[in-house]
Amino acid sequence: MTRYLLSRAGQAALVLWAAFTASYVLLQLLPGDSILIKFQNPELGLSPQQIAEIRAHYAGGSPLADYVQTLLGFLTGSLGYSIDTGAPVVERLAEAVPETARLASAAFLLAVLIAVAIAFAASYSTTSWLRGALLSVPSLFVSVPAFWLGILLIQVFSFRLGLVPVIGGSEAQQLVLPVLTLAVPISAPIAQVLARAIDQVYAQPFVPVIAARGATRWWILWRHVARNAVLPTLTVAGLTFGELIAGSVVTETVFGRAGIGRLTEQAVNAQDTPVMLAVVVLAAAVFVLVNLVVDVLFPILDPRLKGAAA
Repeated sequence: MTRYLLSRAGQAALVLWAAFTASYVLLQLLPGDSILIKFQNPELGLSPQQIAEIRAHYAGGSPLADYVQTLLGFLTGSLGYSIDTGAPVVERLAEAVPETARLASAAFLLAVLIAVAIAFAASYSTTSWLRGALLSVPSLFVSVPAFWLGILLIQVFSFRLGLVPVIGGSEAQQLVLPVLTLAVPISAPIAQVLARAIDQVYAQPFVPVIAARGATRWWILWRHVARNAVLPTLTVAGLTFGELIAGSVVTETVFGRAGIGRLTEQAVNAQDTPVMLAVVVLAAAVFVLVNLVVDVLFPILDPRLKGAAA
């Protein structure tokens, strides 16, 4: 088990390094100059020498030396300074992460509840047309653009029905519509995989044996089928959780929330490469960490995998 954990941790570290390197190179190749965009403004009155000194402060060495220095900074927790505001990138992330964490966590929990409800209802249904309709819901969810869904929810629940205030309101009220906007498309792949896994488990020989003992269909579904169908669902749930930060960019922009999404939008508009690099690495770290936890849970949830992990 120790070797398995070390192997997964090593793979996670390699993925993080690859994500950092690819992001660093691509951001350096972006057209335009963020230093000139920010500081070459006649109202600031900076001379070319002063602009050169500012440029040296952010990246004063060779490309390789800058890469190594930036990598070492990330390893030690020093993410540099924002070109747009001059504040440490760590401080900007610390201000934005709690908002996005609340939104992403609530959206993920709601997405899981929606997915379980759809998959269980489809599996428990004995009517073919109803089962087909329920199984087509995830395809509809995944095809709905997040920005369109957010605008539609605002129009219906805020402007038409007046149930959720657009401005003001409690923290819970401000979370309702963004959470729903983010949860609906995320629930689709989880529901699809869970429903397919339940069907595969139902085809196993032990299910008729349990039914022959007098167990009800709901008991079989809840106590036996669902437990065996959780592994592939856990994998796709981990993958979708890693996508929540990317989805929050659109959602937070539509609803005007101050989180990672809004920070990313501002960094892209200002070509603030230190902030953009930090956001990409943060998203990759969340994705890798969640999938590492899923890999560790696999041998615990399925005893058959303990021998392979040992």
